[in-house]
Amino acid sequence: MNSGRREVKVKRVSSRKRSRETHLQTHLQTHLQTHLTPARKRAGGDTCPQQCASSWRLRSIMTDSRAADPSFCSDSEDLFGDYDSILDDSSVLAKLDDAEHDERRRDASDQPDFTSLRTPKSAREDVLTDSILDVLDDEPFEDLPPSQLQFQEEVCEKAKRSRRLDGEKTSTPLRDAVRSAEAGTGRNTEVRAAKARRSVTEQLKRTLVCNAAAPSGVSRSVVLKEAVLSEEMSVAMETVSAESTDLGPFFGLPSKVKDLMLKLRGIRSLYDWQETCLNLDCVRDRKNLIYSLPTSGGKTLVAEILVLRELLCRKKDCLFVLPYISLVQEKVRGLASFGLELDFMVEEYAGSKGKFPPVKRRNKASLYIATIEKAHSLVNSLIEAGRVDNLGLVVVDELHMLGDGSRGAVIEMTLAKVLYTSKTTQVIGMSATLGNIRDLQTFLRAENYSDDFRPVQLKEYVKLKDTIYEVDPKEEDCLRFSRLLNFKYSSSMQKIDPDHIIALVTEVIPTHSCLVFCPTKKNCENVAGMICKYLKEDFLRHREVEKGVLLRELKDSGNGSVCPVLRRTVPYGLAYHHSGLTSEERKLVEEAYSSGVLCLLACTSTLAAGINLPARRVILRSPYVATDFLKRSQYKQMVGRAGRAGIDTTGESILILQDKDRKMTLLSLRGDVLSQLLLDGGKGLLSLILSLIGLKITTSSEQLRDFLCGTLLYVQQRQLCVDTSLWELVQRCVDVLKDKDLVTETADAHSQTLNVTKLGKATYKGSVDLSFSAALYKDLSSGLEALMLNSFLHLVYLVTPYDMVSQCKPDWMTFFRQFTLLSDAEQKMSAAVGVPESFVARKAAGQTVKKSVDMQVVRRMYLALVLFTLLKETNLWSVADRFQLSRGFVQTLLSSSSAFCSCVLHFTEELEEFWPFKALLTELTRRLSYCVKAELIPLMEVAGVMEFRAKQLYDAGYKTLTHLANADPAILSKTIDNLFNKQANQIVASAKMLVKEKAAALQEEVDDLLMTPSDLPSETRRL
Repeated sequence: MNSGRREVKVKRVSSRKRSRETHLQTHLQTHLQTHLTPARKRAGGDTCPQQCASSWRLRSIMTDSRAADPSFCSDSEDLFGDYDSILDDSSVLAKLDDAEHDERRRDASDQPDFTSLRTPKSAREDVLTDSILDVLDDEPFEDLPPSQLQFQEEVCEKAKRSRRLDGEKTSTPLRDAVRSAEAGTGRNTEVRAAKARRSVTEQLKRTLVCNAAAPSGVSRSVVLKEAVLSEEMSVAMETVSAESTDLGPFFGLPSKVKDLMLKLRGIRSLYDWQETCLNLDCVRDRKNLIYSLPTSGGKTLVAEILVLRELLCRKKDCLFVLPYISLVQEKVRGLASFGLELDFMVEEYAGSKGKFPPVKRRNKASLYIATIEKAHSLVNSLIEAGRVDNLGLVVVDELHMLGDGSRGAVIEMTLAKVLYTSKTTQVIGMSATLGNIRDLQTFLRAENYSDDFRPVQLKEYVKLKDTIYEVDPKEEDCLRFSRLLNFKYSSSMQKIDPDHIIALVTEVIPTHSCLVFCPTKKNCENVAGMICKYLKEDFLRHREVEKGVLLRELKDSGNGSVCPVLRRTVPYGLAYHHSGLTSEERKLVEEAYSSGVLCLLACTSTLAAGINLPARRVILRSPYVATDFLKRSQYKQMVGRAGRAGIDTTGESILILQDKDRKMTLLSLRGDVLSQLLLDGGKGLLSLILSLIGLKITTSSEQLRDFLCGTLLYVQQRQLCVDTSLWELVQRCVDVLKDKDLVTETADAHSQTLNVTKLGKATYKGSVDLSFSAALYKDLSSGLEALMLNSFLHLVYLVTPYDMVSQCKPDWMTFFRQFTLLSDAEQKMSAAVGVPESFVARKAAGQTVKKSVDMQVVRRMYLALVLFTLLKETNLWSVADRFQLSRGFVQTLLSSSSAFCSCVLHFTEELEEFWPFKALLTELTRRLSYCVKAELIPLMEVAGVMEFRAKQLYDAGYKTLTHLANADPAILSKTIDNLFNKQANQIVASAKMLVKEKAAALQEEVDDLLMTPSDLPSETRRL
């Protein structure tokens, strides 16, 4: 039996010592080849001299092993350094095959002729398998490493154990054949034999490949060297992985993102321009970008995809800047579901919400969605904490607002600081229209992409008297005749509606929707009331049931009160929309318009920049916003609302012009964006310089100049700094800050250094207007001397916004009546700040007051009384009625006070003498933010949940944030009246994200407490 055996020898590869760098490079190359080479190619490279079935199976097993475990290397590579290997000697496989063939031929010649019963193929394979084991058993390998010797012993031991269990089953073909015949099919024997064969070859191959991992008698130095190499390999692969930002087929994102877009947004594919924009070289290279398209073109989706790429691929935080609180809340609700599915945090920074600096998360990236002012404070806090590099992307929506007064100055400050302090943060700006795009490109060091794509065609018209003209840039005056109006108006109707607004809107409503933009809030209400007077009764029957539900909801949100104008217009499907509505009223009106219950809104220009409410026809009642002529950006935003994607094929806009405005053609609508840092005597520049010195971004005049070279003001200095050079203005600002005791300057032998004072630091960290900084400090200092703690009135007075005082004119009789309701301590406090009862009584009686009284303090006290009453009663309608103020003004006063209270809190935290205010103002901020009963506050923390909805949820049993986070959206929508499925899903997702955010913050605090300090004194240091 042994005479035909061939000797199988295993070659021992000499252990060549390679440098660690060579090892690392080779291992990385092999690792990447294993990842990137198709399985077929990898298998093809694994050849043997003899092409037989057995060798093919071994190659297949090898290929499968490598595909399953990417750590395997190619056959020609010695991955194990000083360990022994047989991988370089591929002839061992050929010799193994030759041995098998010889055994097959020898057994065939020695085997008797069983003509009555053939031996199954599986049995013959069993014989071959055992005979090979015999060969391996009789002649042990020479010069093998311990791991391979161990493998040989294990294989032989298994073979012996198998023989003892099975007797002579596998060594006697006759018995196998008989047993197979008795079984009827022989299937079990074939499977068992095949498994036996595969198990040997598979174990052999895998053990040889994984030789280094097996226990062996290798020296400790070799083990340590391999451990170091393994660690370096891990670090190197992490580096390679971090540099790769491509995680999938959807613009570098996983397919799951595309599925979520379809599931949550109904988006199946992107527009051509969106794909082009996302594939731009500058986007791939993470360069700054400004892109502009008409309203409703899909700009926001591109920004969201870029945000997701930054969060998921680069694991960096992102900042999304939006102009209004309502837009921030809408975006938080819309992206909360993505955050839950893709494992990132969505944090709201609006009003009094937001933590400075934000919680530092070790394992998750965060998306900060912020208003303009909160974004500036957030960037300041990140710079101060040394974490601005963690901010991978900043997206600014409505970039044209750079030219919008004081808010534009704040945007410029924010972007300039990001560009100066971080070289890795990408800035993306988007807008519907930008006139001087080159100035903005220079400022942001950005590429530009623009397109005129609209999903629905827009036709722009201008109405002059009884004629409609179409806007056509090819014409000399940009206008081309379209049609004459031939509406049959009575003389009385002509007087009421000389602009034919009623006729223009009834051409589209109620079948289609219409927006009428008006110059003032009062004009909105008048237009809505005028139109419904002349509508037919058919309008009353259109969706009558839904309009009845809307009126009931409006009544419930007003605690039994409904606006008289809305009570008259809603049955006809009309409403008005401006800041005079409460937050809940605006939300109900917007939802009713979106669902088609309302077919017309008379609104101000703020709606165009707010939530997306498209219409078939948009009418601009006048080319003015208040008393200012319309800007091009405002015009484009308004007319951009015309045309509803997926519903309308075209959209129409009509601008109504009077004869006096005829010369102000569309060509005169300027779209240039100008820096606002010099507005109001340079308030923006003063604030910028103070924060730069306070954050230690600049500490000298030379560094200030260097920073200001990166601002929009510097780009436009020839246009804006006509009389005085920019550097002279900078020096003047530094002098003003010195005079206000906000900045000091120290000189040494070589230079002069600028430093911020404690008051200056408190001012910029609290985002307090420099005009009110000294007054606030004085009021707080006086308050400490006799602070009244048995009532909120004194604290409320201290946080009443200074900038709202000028908007209030007290009703003296109301003032006196409310003053007499105060307690003695509260009246004493009022007298202490400068508003005695005698003064109020004399003014109420119409008498002259000889004693000089500061009217600014009086008006501020009047507003404080409004807030104080609102905190006690929590009924905005009744308070507004009692003080003869519009409910919209009271709502604005409340939100402004909560935001200012948060600013004062940060102001006092920087000044040690004001330490008692910290705890007091924290609670007051919370109360002013919601102004509801305490049990509703947790529910109202969820983005978009107003008081009325919170009451509904509380009454239905959802009493805590945890209840809401664990709610079933389907059950929630059925339980709560008039809550659609989409809204229920967004509420639950927002609640889950909020719970997740709070839990993560607590976990981070726990981790910090349990972490060993890096500067812990050591034993050697003490010695």
